[in-house]
Amino acid sequence: MRNSLAIRTAVVGASALLLAAPFITTASAEPASDTQVEQLEADQLPAELVEAIARDLKISPQEYLDRAAKAQELGAYAQEFKSERPGDYAGSWMGLDGQPVVAVTTTEAARIAADDGYRTHVAPVSADTLEKTLADVNGWIAGLPKEISRAVNSATIDVLNNQVVIDVANSPVGQALNLPTLLENTKIVLSPDGGGSVEPGALGGDTYITSTGPIRETPTENISVCSFGFNAVDDQNNALNISAGHCNPAEGSKSPVYLPNHANVDDSQLIGAFSQSSVGNNSGDLDYSVIKFDQSGIDAGLDRAAVRGANGTTLAITGTARPVIGAPICKSGQTSSFTCGVVAADRVETQLVMADGDSRTVRGFAGTACTLAGDSGGAIVSGTLALGITSGSNSSGAPSCNEANLVLATSGGTSNLGIPVGDILDAADRASGGGVGSGIRVRTAG
Repeated sequence: MRNSLAIRTAVVGASALLLAAPFITTASAEPASDTQVEQLEADQLPAELVEAIARDLKISPQEYLDRAAKAQELGAYAQEFKSERPGDYAGSWMGLDGQPVVAVTTTEAARIAADDGYRTHVAPVSADTLEKTLADVNGWIAGLPKEISRAVNSATIDVLNNQVVIDVANSPVGQALNLPTLLENTKIVLSPDGGGSVEPGALGGDTYITSTGPIRETPTENISVCSFGFNAVDDQNNALNISAGHCNPAEGSKSPVYLPNHANVDDSQLIGAFSQSSVGNNSGDLDYSVIKFDQSGIDAGLDRAAVRGANGTTLAITGTARPVIGAPICKSGQTSSFTCGVVAADRVETQLVMADGDSRTVRGFAGTACTLAGDSGGAIVSGTLALGITSGSNSSGAPSCNEANLVLATSGGTSNLGIPVGDILDAADRASGGGVGSGIRVRTAG
């Protein structure tokens, strides 16, 4: 969340979606998968990240990497299963014990998934039906008067409970909101720094500042602070970075991007500009931006396949990932450094309130990693794979993650909204131009 943008709570209580669910089949065989996931070894992870994994996930670094790999294997299997049997597939997730689960609507489909080595859970509603319901819900929300629609925090597919959950502010307007009877399978709910060597030069996760014009001519209160996401490159070998769209103070324009000089902001180094930026409606409901670096940005180190948290130790990026419920995640950001959690929901649609009061629908995934103001645009990883970009959270106003965890513990804990990196790359390719080529991809080590 950049400092000059008011963001509605993105996914209040989303962690409550990841609860223990009854399994009807437990397979003894290992799940079959052709998916190859390349990651670093556990002893190659930075000390700061290892500390965050132990603190937030309560598992070992090797278990973190293993669960991340299993989640990607599950994601690939689920995609193929859904393609072959769309009416039988009801979702998939990583269980709290780190084991992959496939939800199905028939016992025959359960037998197939079990034979392939997966735990199974029988549910009444297919994933396709839930996705149609979610689209209907968002159509209904879009048709509400603005003063009423603002009471809706988010609409989420709750895979574990096989329903769509509409999160509504606990206010007189929210309490009076009537769900249309045509929207089936829905539920309304009311919701109230590390060690190791430091790599020189700028990286993903570090701070950048931006403004609508030259930094020297911009009042301090109009300077926005965000975090770099994943360094990227296109087919013309341009050095790029994938970040959040709302970080651009003038959406769609080529606002300048600077490395901050903390001693004298006016002397901050210009390193490039936004090449693309979009929030919501015109970008497939994504909140993303593409920053194009000039030579000074490259010289600063922003052409490397690595991220870090708050100027701490670095993590090499070895590939890309898709959101899988229950998969372990860690985010980097210039404010709260490395924090970890899990994917709580693989599809969330929420309203982002812009500085001018306009409301945009934004689509992404929900995680439980603590995220503070200034972390927007920062990288979210699963294992050592690029997963998404930080868009918003329910803890952005907190002074620290310790305080956020205490205050939010009674309402489901911290939750953050991530924008899947795969969706961003697809959207960026479709919008290529303005000095950026096609074939945009995240830089990876090796």
